[in-house]
Amino acid sequence: MTESLGAFQTALWGILTFSILVVLHEMGHFLAARAFGVKVHEFMLGLPGPALRLHTKNMDWGVTAVPLGGYVRIAGMEPGEEDALAGEALVAIRDHGPLGVAELRRMLDVSDDRAEAILRSLEEWKAIAAQADGRFSVTVEGAHPGQDASSVLAMARASTYRGQATWKRVTILAMGVVTNLLLAILTFTVVLSVWGYYDLTTRVDSVGEDTPAETAGLQVGDTLVGLDGTAVETWAEFQGLMALTDPGQTVTVTVLRDDLERDVRVTLVDKDGHGFLGVGPSSVFVRPSVLESLRQSFGYIGLVFGAVMDIFNPATFSGTVKTFTGPIGISVLAGQAATAGPLAYAALIAMLSLSLGVINILPLPPLDGGKIALELVERVMGRPLPRSVTIGFSAVGAVLLFSLIGYVMYQDILRYAT
Repeated sequence: MTESLGAFQTALWGILTFSILVVLHEMGHFLAARAFGVKVHEFMLGLPGPALRLHTKNMDWGVTAVPLGGYVRIAGMEPGEEDALAGEALVAIRDHGPLGVAELRRMLDVSDDRAEAILRSLEEWKAIAAQADGRFSVTVEGAHPGQDASSVLAMARASTYRGQATWKRVTILAMGVVTNLLLAILTFTVVLSVWGYYDLTTRVDSVGEDTPAETAGLQVGDTLVGLDGTAVETWAEFQGLMALTDPGQTVTVTVLRDDLERDVRVTLVDKDGHGFLGVGPSSVFVRPSVLESLRQSFGYIGLVFGAVMDIFNPATFSGTVKTFTGPIGISVLAGQAATAGPLAYAALIAMLSLSLGVINILPLPPLDGGKIALELVERVMGRPLPRSVTIGFSAVGAVLLFSLIGYVMYQDILRYAT
């Protein structure tokens, strides 16, 4: 019973944490879109599907049945080129509407499929709205009788994503990442400068019983200065090198003892799929100034970005991925941070927000960075990419992304559920 309650609380903290991160990220996209006058259909918390909705004058807000993730649906973000008859369709609906698929097909002399696609696209732009009988009427403000098709189409496009200049579209896409990074920098700066922190050092504070470190003769008070010839100055650097080791590997640990450097040969054992030494670091309390905290916050961005870049290096991929924490692990950490107090939880949110921002800027569809890359390609080409090409890139990117997430979740299960 106690274990079930603990698992339930962990899941709740995980859902709450992911919800906070998603709302902040999507709020960046939403505010940028509205600042440019772009219409928005929905701001939803959760995966697409059945939802509790609050309909306001301009859009819907709500929570879906599966409250994991979230999205903002912005008008005019559908891939591919717009239909050449979109303007003619708007004029036909304005002058003879409301119209349905069959009526529009006859007026434009096109197939049912094309007429339906045009209506679906214009509805996505919020240029038309469905009536109770399934037919559509024009909702473009200022679309008065007598205006030609190109004028009405321009008015409809003006309040859509696709109707914006490239720099505005890139800004809308990038603002989710910018929001994540700004939140992380602000939170870290406040936490570090106001409350301070305990910094882990390379001075050994503990040596585990029956560990490789004890067997090799490492002692409390030793200072770690190198691993296999690579110098280390921080505990994070030492951990990073250890993450690249393998169980059973013999390494040379260089320590400073009594002002003399000594090389100690150690055969590592297994922990979480990489080598384990068995020493713990000492810590010192630090309270940096605001400027020092700000500089350190930007330094965290560099560290996270470097870790993410190691994914693309075949030599470091395996060790790097093993250090990643997936949804299960994040839920566990969120529960632990919440128990530790608001300060610890805020710091966790900041670090996760930073990680989400850095990962999302990668040029891999369907991430924001990948969408920005496609926008720039289309700018160079001078026209939109075919719908099939855009969807194909996104599908390949999604497979790679979810494969990585699946592997990280598998590592979570090995780490926390065994």
